[in-house]
Amino acid sequence: MRVAVIGMGNMGRAVATRLLARGHEVAVWNRTPGRADGVVRAGATEASSPPEAARGAAAAMMSLTDDQAVLGVMRALIELEGDPEPPVIVDMSTVAPGTSRSLRDVAPRRRFLAAPIIGAPQAILDGAASGLVGGERRFADALEPLWPDLFSVHWYCGEDPGAATTLKLVNNYLLMSGIAVVSEAVATAQAAGIDSGLLREVLYEWPTVAPALRNRLDDVLGGDHEGWFTTRLGAKDVRLLAEVAEAHGLSLPVARLVERSYEQTAAAGFEDADIGAIVELIRGRDGVPDSVPDGVPDPAPDDPG
Repeated sequence: MRVAVIGMGNMGRAVATRLLARGHEVAVWNRTPGRADGVVRAGATEASSPPEAARGAAAAMMSLTDDQAVLGVMRALIELEGDPEPPVIVDMSTVAPGTSRSLRDVAPRRRFLAAPIIGAPQAILDGAASGLVGGERRFADALEPLWPDLFSVHWYCGEDPGAATTLKLVNNYLLMSGIAVVSEAVATAQAAGIDSGLLREVLYEWPTVAPALRNRLDDVLGGDHEGWFTTRLGAKDVRLLAEVAEAHGLSLPVARLVERSYEQTAAAGFEDADIGAIVELIRGRDGVPDSVPDGVPDPAPDDPG
């Protein structure tokens, strides 16, 4: 298939690279020049705008930072409305369920799917990630040749694209809260004098540590917090999950505490660090305060790529 990938962050580059390796024709676009260089060397064509990348493609896949970014790109893609057969716009970003529904309503001829990814960029490259697909069944079926090339398994979540996004937020909340709790446990054990080697050994074996948390254990134990999932984005995802619950009459006090912890970590200078940096909030290192006063401004949005 001819596919456009819009957004050349870590995940977008992994998606484009994986599709190229599986024999698809790929066009890419990113707001910041230079982010697509490696993908272009691998065989992709770089476009000068989202509509240029998407025109003539079977699918235009967006992998962007947040709700504002995806809505901005969709405003550009609306010009494809008059094309004989616009692409199916596939949003793989982590956004609010309401945003997914808004994207569907304004997509050219409502040709839209939400398809958030469960897994890291490396899992996409390895063919080990899973996916959640929501939207009209006919569009999901039309792109069926793509799903096995991207995902080891995928679930069709129904006609409402917001259902797929809701499940993605549930998944990310389980990850964010798990990392926060593991960080508290690690910091406590280290402060009590437990040998870090022994601590690492038992945490990798204990069933109480979820498998998805183990790829960040070394970073929490004593790493440099380099990674692809920033603390600021972690806070955003937990906030979106809490807002979904509150819209349905539920209160999630734990989620709001986890959200605040990631916000504090980001505001203290770790906004570009991986989510494992939340351990520094507990340790009180590198100027991380015990609390950050209300009114601390949010960091500026990332480049959507």
